[in-house]
Amino acid sequence: MPTTRSTDAFPHSALLPGSDDELVTALSAELRRSLTAYDEILLVVSDRTRALLTDPPHHLPGLLRWGDPAAFYQRLGLAYESFRRYLAEQADKDRRVHVIAEPDLSADPGHDGPPLGRTGAYLAYEAVCNDTYAPYGSAVTCLWDSRRHPPDVLGEVLATHRYRLTASGRQPSPRFRAAGDYLAGHRAPLPAAPRHVDHDRTLTEVAELRDLRAMLNAWASERGFAAEPASDLVVAVVEVAGNGLRHAATPVRVRAWHHGGTLIAQCDDDAGRPVPVTAGYHPPGVSDAQPSGRGLWLARQLADAVLVDSVPGRTSVRLYFPHAVMHR
Repeated sequence: MPTTRSTDAFPHSALLPGSDDELVTALSAELRRSLTAYDEILLVVSDRTRALLTDPPHHLPGLLRWGDPAAFYQRLGLAYESFRRYLAEQADKDRRVHVIAEPDLSADPGHDGPPLGRTGAYLAYEAVCNDTYAPYGSAVTCLWDSRRHPPDVLGEVLATHRYRLTASGRQPSPRFRAAGDYLAGHRAPLPAAPRHVDHDRTLTEVAELRDLRAMLNAWASERGFAAEPASDLVVAVVEVAGNGLRHAATPVRVRAWHHGGTLIAQCDDDAGRPVPVTAGYHPPGVSDAQPSGRGLWLARQLADAVLVDSVPGRTSVRLYFPHAVMHR
């Protein structure tokens, strides 16, 4: 098993280049520094960035391993978990690695999606990985091109990365916030659900989950979802609804609607049990003290984005399933 390390030592850096020269200069210098510090350097970047790094005179022979972005950047929770598993597997082999990642968030579900779209939902994972990736003794550098992202997004990037990478090297980010503080500051009331939805059911007992499964599966199929993505949607929503029935011990209202190619489901209960802001971001284990955290973790792997609004007297969980993302 990997040795547990302080989260303060985890080098999670953001590179925000404003030009190709800045990107190549900063990243090439960082790669050369990493050559002697790590057993492997994995780059999961766009074809354009790869071409910039491999074209002469910047070619770095024998130094890099290239990963397919499509293999990592699928659903947001799955992308986060794929990188975690890779780091864990390397740590189990007593190997330290440096991951250079360029998030691919191009498939955005549109204005009815999470705040700041998929980018905002992904940044929550960037905040949490400062804790969850730390035990593996590796480094992660994320490339956020300032020519492609607006200033408000770049500010959030600096808040979720402990360091900023520049041509001069790695510098502490003055905007960095610990995961709990960052997530708490970004938990906001969900946008109102539409008045007219595709389905609206209130469940009072676990036995009713069977009918919910059938309804959700038919709904997803009608909206053009293939069998496997439809099954993932059903499992995610039923898991959240079942958590409410079992742990909140109150009726659970389940609403389902669509916005363009995105299917959206929301589960509401009236128990008002507080849900920690980090619930569902950590893999389940025997030490889990929050039962809902295990269900949310599974839901985050199967949905593209999951938003939680927990206030006294009500808990709402909204799940997003964009067709393009679910069928990658």
